[in-house]
Amino acid sequence: MPPRSSGNTALKSARQAAGLSSQRAFVEALAAAAQQLGLGRITVSTRQIGRWESDTPPWPRDDYQRLLTHVLHLPVERLGFRAPWQDALRAGTGPQAPGPAATVRPVLPRPTLPRPARSAPVQPDTVGATYATVTAAHRRLYWSVAPATLHQAVAEHANLGTVLLGETTGVVRRVLAAALAESLLLAGRIQFFDLRQPDQADGTYVRALQAAGEADDSLLGAAILAHTAFLPGWTDRREEAVERMQAARTYARRGPASAELLAWLDAVEAECLTRCGDQRGALALLNRAEATLAAGSGHTSPDWLDWFSPVRLAAFKGNTELRAGHLPQARDTLRHVLDRLPGTDGKQRVVVLGDLAAVEAASRHPQEACELLDQALDQLAVTWYATGMERVREARRALVPWQDSPAVRRVDDRLYSWSATLSALQR
Repeated sequence: MPPRSSGNTALKSARQAAGLSSQRAFVEALAAAAQQLGLGRITVSTRQIGRWESDTPPWPRDDYQRLLTHVLHLPVERLGFRAPWQDALRAGTGPQAPGPAATVRPVLPRPTLPRPARSAPVQPDTVGATYATVTAAHRRLYWSVAPATLHQAVAEHANLGTVLLGETTGVVRRVLAAALAESLLLAGRIQFFDLRQPDQADGTYVRALQAAGEADDSLLGAAILAHTAFLPGWTDRREEAVERMQAARTYARRGPASAELLAWLDAVEAECLTRCGDQRGALALLNRAEATLAAGSGHTSPDWLDWFSPVRLAAFKGNTELRAGHLPQARDTLRHVLDRLPGTDGKQRVVVLGDLAAVEAASRHPQEACELLDQALDQLAVTWYATGMERVREARRALVPWQDSPAVRRVDDRLYSWSATLSALQR
């Protein structure tokens, strides 16, 4: 009697190594990954898992391949699956392996990203997951590493990903493109918020959107487009900012957007309206964002959405209340934010301290404003953030009526010290 087959042991072993002891747990992990990757309500039944773990597992379609690769961190070829064209090629008949034309989805008429080679891909099937691991590490380093230092590493990583993209095809290319899009988005964020280089950020965001198009990742596309809205929004070009936010919301509708992502889109547009002088419209959007977070959506936020939370939304609102002249409300909101900010969020702390100092200056409390600016400068010495320094300078300009007072002069001594001045010019 022949020995009884044990099925697709490669997939079973990978599932168990990922901590998914049952097929039901595997189904739930794949469903969560589908939301994170913006693949919609793709459902994988336990019956489908059973077929994959059988002696003759069917070749998964592209979306399933992305889910399997994302959850198990292995290419499908190492999960016990055999591509249908492999046997045909070995026999010398049948269809050829799918070419790049089936998987490349350029989002701009003249893309600059490399096209995949027509021959067999140069890179192994693990290259996308490996590249994504480094991208995730850079995401975590953003909150503590000096911006200029991290930007250099992220830019080189993005250059590497761009080269590798031309050496991959199919699902591997899409996995790599998504990680590249995130890396370019991070580079653009550093350029715009940390180093105040808006022109450079503009070009970086275009490359990021191209990579998101290659990955067909609509949620990443929404995030990138929303970041591009800051560029006109911060320079009083309201119509252009609103138009870009319309595009961002269109992309968000194509994927299962989480409540956090939808609320953040409202917060971004609210900041743009605030800087364009429409505080009333901004407060309406912020109230809608609060309602969105309270209602929830049932969808999980992508891992890369680590720059937004309810406390960050409150920080947006405090700044708008300040600019609208609602000083008591702004003081309460921003104090509440300071109490709730995690200790690791030094960059946001500088922004909030600067806004609070501006509140106290507008309330004709120069001593309290200077104490807050001292705290902000202490934090900037640890975590440089150009956007935070701008808030500090805005608050200092509000202290002109008291600029000859000892408290304001002490702030100026710190603000224009040799080290602070040179540091600001170098950055």
